[in-house]
Amino acid sequence: MEPAADANNPHCADITVTLPDKLAGLDKRRTNAQATGAWGDPAAVLLHCGVTPPGPTTDRCVTVDGVDWVFDDSQEKEELFRFTTYGRVPAVEVFISSNPEKGGVSGTAVLSDLGSSIGRLPQVSKCLNVSEVR
Repeated sequence: MEPAADANNPHCADITVTLPDKLAGLDKRRTNAQATGAWGDPAAVLLHCGVTPPGPTTDRCVTVDGVDWVFDDSQEKEELFRFTTYGRVPAVEVFISSNPEKGGVSGTAVLSDLGSSIGRLPQVSKCLNVSEVR
């Protein structure tokens, strides 16, 4: 794994030391890059702290346990999904494989299990729904 551009951010260190030992039933693995995490064998979940925070977007945003995530399903055919925190600095990116033949898991379960760690990041904005936009 490669570290993200802002992996040296002190908030990423706070996240890294609080990452759960299990995500959606998958065991945590050792990684060789700062501010990263991986779970499963083969790895079905990869996490990078310190990615560039997404700006305003019309992409789908989901809130799981108080954390907003921008959802990218452009690799859905490969059963690979990317979630990036929205409104938190630094941002965290999580790739989740849902392919059961490759140890895949539920994205919602993973994001829920990450909530207490990711929720430590400072929140500077949040996702809005259509009724909140004027």
